[in-house]
Amino acid sequence: MPAFRPPEPDRLLRDHLSLFTVDLKDIPLIDLACGDGHNGLFLASKGFSVILADRSEDSLKQAGESASFLGVTAALRQIDLEKQDSNPFANDLFSAVLVFRYLYRPLIPHIRNSVRRGGLIMYETFTTEQAQFGRPKNPEHLLRAGELTSWFQDWEIIHSFEGIKENPQKAVAQIICRKP
Repeated sequence: MPAFRPPEPDRLLRDHLSLFTVDLKDIPLIDLACGDGHNGLFLASKGFSVILADRSEDSLKQAGESASFLGVTAALRQIDLEKQDSNPFANDLFSAVLVFRYLYRPLIPHIRNSVRRGGLIMYETFTTEQAQFGRPKNPEHLLRAGELTSWFQDWEIIHSFEGIKENPQKAVAQIICRKP
């Protein structure tokens, strides 16, 4: 049986790991729509307190198994991020919020409000240009030009990108920003 090899964290996280400093370890960070949890588990392996949040019970089970194999701890939270007229973070405050390949526009104000002062948002998802390369194609799941940056224009923007990434080709917008 081959040895367990966890998925690599997304490149955006690897390239900007230095932003996750010791002052962000005092309260948990959350990996939203985490899927298999590879990004959050990577940060858990670096000593961060991590909550992995997803609607899918199967994804969270896989993330929990990966955490066990890695010998790290992460809280698992099954949550419907798209529940109408609901703030899934009403009583929560996070040191950082990670979002990769997920978009639900009504959630943005709640994400903004759930980050503590000095905390980070790292967000990467597909733009409308993605339709030429494949899924997703639904405009509800694709960012319009400049949309991601506009949501955080009053924050300290540390990194911003919008365009085509190679290997594989995909159209994405990225932002890393710090709450003032």
